Amino acid sequence: MSTTTDPGGSAGGIYVLAAHPHWRDSRVNWQLLQAARSVPGCDVNDLYGTYPDFAIDVQAEQARLARAGLLVLLHPIQWYSMPALQKLWLDEVLSYGWAYGGGGTALQGKDCWLVATTGGSERSYHPQNYNRYFFDAFLPPYEQTAALCGMRFLPPLVFHGSRSASQEVLTAHVEVFRQRLASYPDWPELEDLPECVSCEVPASDRPQEHEEA
Repeated sequence: MSTTTDPGGSAGGIYVLAAHPHWRDSRVNWQLLQAARSVPGCDVNDLYGTYPDFAIDVQAEQARLARAGLLVLLHPIQWYSMPALQKLWLDEVLSYGWAYGGGGTALQGKDCWLVATTGGSERSYHPQNYNRYFFDAFLPPYEQTAALCGMRFLPPLVFHGSRSASQEVLTAHVEVFRQRLASYPDWPELEDLPECVSCEVPASDRPQEHEEA
């Protein structure tokens, strides 16, 4: 099975970064992945298939990201965050001097879209239920990651209750996702979204070269 689809093309396309450590057990994300692969012009990367050893090709990833106008983060929510390999991808690919900080302007003006699934129902994300917070409370790390890179964070597409939802509801959600990819950037609501936030990192906040925090 192919793990990646790279149609090439110029900046302005879509890069779907799909991360699921156990596709065999996936009910929703697998169908979303196949929907993305069906959209002409989408560059789709199954991260766990491409990098089973976690050895990310940073140059290749930066090249694919540079060609895109929209980065889609497609994954299940695991422990209120993203799968481990997706986090490693962010750590290594969104490097200082390329994605943010001094000279890091490669992603400025692009869009970032979170497409996520949760095992718990929507009502479980409530102060009076076991997840204790509304789902929006878990979004700031995603929003700030986008902002630091000069990207616009689009309203997420979230599918709650992935283990219990009916097939009819799931099919409808997958179709919404497919249609959104196919119609980007012609989304009416984009006109009302603010421009990308500017977050300048002062040189004094960066360690010396080759030093770690």
